[in-house]
Amino acid sequence: MGGSHKISPTPTTNSPKGNSTTLKHLFEQEKPLFPMQSSPTTSANEELLSAISYCTFVFTFSDPLESPAQRDSKRLQLTRLVSILKSSKKPVHEKVLEPLVSMISNNLFRPLPPPNNTCSISELHEEEDPISTLLPIWSHLQIVYEILLRIVITTDYKILREYIDHSFLLKLLALFQSEDPRERESLKNVYHKIYSKFISDRSFMRKSMTDVILNYVFEKEKQPGMAELLEIWGTIINGFTVPLKEEHKLFLMRVLIPLHKAKGMQLYHRQLAYCVTQFVQKEPMLGGVVVRGILKYWPVTNCSKEILLIGELEELVENLDPDQYRKLALPLCTQITKCINSWNSQVAERALYVWNNEQFVKMASTGMVEVYPVIVEGMEKNLKWHWSKSVKQLTESVKLMLEEMDPALYSKGLMIMEAKESGAHEEDMKRKKIWERIELAAAKNDFFNPPPHYMCVSH
Repeated sequence: MGGSHKISPTPTTNSPKGNSTTLKHLFEQEKPLFPMQSSPTTSANEELLSAISYCTFVFTFSDPLESPAQRDSKRLQLTRLVSILKSSKKPVHEKVLEPLVSMISNNLFRPLPPPNNTCSISELHEEEDPISTLLPIWSHLQIVYEILLRIVITTDYKILREYIDHSFLLKLLALFQSEDPRERESLKNVYHKIYSKFISDRSFMRKSMTDVILNYVFEKEKQPGMAELLEIWGTIINGFTVPLKEEHKLFLMRVLIPLHKAKGMQLYHRQLAYCVTQFVQKEPMLGGVVVRGILKYWPVTNCSKEILLIGELEELVENLDPDQYRKLALPLCTQITKCINSWNSQVAERALYVWNNEQFVKMASTGMVEVYPVIVEGMEKNLKWHWSKSVKQLTESVKLMLEEMDPALYSKGLMIMEAKESGAHEEDMKRKKIWERIELAAAKNDFFNPPPHYMCVSH
């Protein structure tokens, strides 16, 4: 093209300082900022190096001195890079790979802003995400992630491993702190692809992800990328062979189960429940450990968390080993009954609907003698005291079902409840009589009722 100038690569250095100098010179020229075509004599590698050199310069998108035209020009160059990589039938040459990974590192690995604290996670409802900030720099980052994904897919592991080392992987993992959900989604895809390819580094990657999760459980209140990390874990767990290794069982007990107690559980519960279910499906005997763990971390005042956990328990019951039904019937039914008596109508209704689940009813029936007194008391309390008309109607339906299942046990449960109430009434009367005697004795005691001459008289 007549009169046009070609951007020359910078073969002698890949340092940010060297590239910045070159780019500063380039930014002073108008036409060379959009060199989308190369001359016939230019090799593919030289084209790549030229674009890489240009894209190494990082825009902050917050500096008023930055030129929008220059930012647009960089985006075009990044797009050009993707186009060249996709059109090439050969893997990236090693001569190009090093500056390419260096350019990716310069763009991705940056200080992240402090977390947004505008909303308390404890006040969240399901699927509500306060940790969401759309970054203006995403117009560049999106393409950089595309480039990284492309080279991970197309480059031989032995070659790629020289440039993507443990340090690179840890920096990549730290980016899950990003508050832009678009970045976390791209990062998840890249990190999972690396995990699939880097077989010898899988143990290191699992340990690194575990450290991030544990840090969140015991130290931090917010971890924006928890849902994405658990999605990666879901696919990893899905690939575990049976019988499960001790390392993997410990991960379930020490990492996944404690995640149920975190304040922000609503943001990642779907992914967490999937991971837990995968474990129980592979080894149903683990169901008892999971159920007891969830009951241990049951929330006291968070109704939205209760609704989620009731659903998770219901799903777990369907995957439990039937041999465990007898042991878990009483603790499970006790917790569900507490939820049935909740003053929050949504919690109470969700707990009542559990009795529509055939598997749950089957589990409860294995411990009828112990379970019925607890359930009967819960049913009768609701019918007598609950404020919600819909909750009372649902309770009546469940009561009819339970009476049909075992009329004798239900009647016995009523008798036990009445005896319990009668005993409680007697205890209450005894307490009142004791207090009356104490008050009478106090009235007679001079210490509590001093005579008038003991009163303080001012002179």
